This record gives sequence, structure tokens and C-alpha cells, in this order.
Amino acid sequence: MTARGVKPTVKVKWQRENFWIYGAIEPLTGKHFQHEYPRLNGDYFQQFLDWLSLALGWDYAILQIDQAPAHTSSAIRWPDNIIPLVQPPHSPELNPIERLWQFLKKSLKNVLFSSLQDLRERIQQLFDQLTFEQVMSVSSSNFILEALFYAASY
Repeated sequence: MTARGVKPTVKVKWQRENFWIYGAIEPLTGKHFQHEYPRLNGDYFQQFLDWLSLALGWDYAILQIDQAPAHTSSAIRWPDNIIPLVQPPHSPELNPIERLWQFLKKSLKNVLFSSLQDLRERIQQLFDQLTFEQVMSVSSSNFILEALFYAASY
């Protein structure tokens, strides 16, 4: 019971299962890399960078990152073949991978999954069906490419 006009409060902690997909794309070719992790934090981001570095082999990449603490931690050891490019705050529209996430989420809209594993399988299907042309079409807008080329020139 509470006083009149005071809403009762009850501490409830909903049990939620989730996972994170870390990704990188090359807007001009449509090449894409993604890997699943249980959380978004500096340790898993480091694992992703190390995995991406191996996947790139002898190639180099400029990886555009937002200013999330997991991405900008001083503990991050950037591999020699990955160059970070920090985007301005509050500007996800400049990051090509954000457009890919929006594109993929359209297929998941208003779909109820009976388990987290079902969602994982559906997302894997989406990645398996993803073509280089689709990635290029959603991520290589002129304003993004111009911003990336301009930032990379410094």
C-alpha cells in the first residue's frame, strides 16, 4: 500500500538473453565480416579486432568506430593492419555498418522468435543470403564515401 497519488514501486529485473554481432564492411566491394559475442565490451572488441586482423591477412583496413567506451578504451591494442577512424559523436549515419544493420533488421521486424537460438539461425541465414551488391548498395552512399576519404586523408 502507498499513499494516495503515489505509485507503488517493485524492483523487477527481467531476465533477458542477448548477443552482439560485431561487424565490418568494405563499402566499395561489399566484402563483410561479422562475428558474434556475448557482450559489448573492450575485451570482446579486442577479440573481434584480433579475429578481423587474421581474416584480413595481408590487407589493411580503416575501421570506422563510434565513441563507445568499448571502442575507445586505452586498453585496446590495435593490430598493425587495422587503423581506427573515430567518427564524430552522435553521427551513426556516417558509419557504413550502421546502414547494413538497418537493412538486416528490416527482415526481423515484427517477427517473434521462440528462442534466442532461432533468432541466431535467422540472422545467420540473412548473412548467408547477403550479396556483395546488397552491401555496396546500402553502405556506399556518396556522402559516406566522401567523408571517409576526407577523414583518411589526414
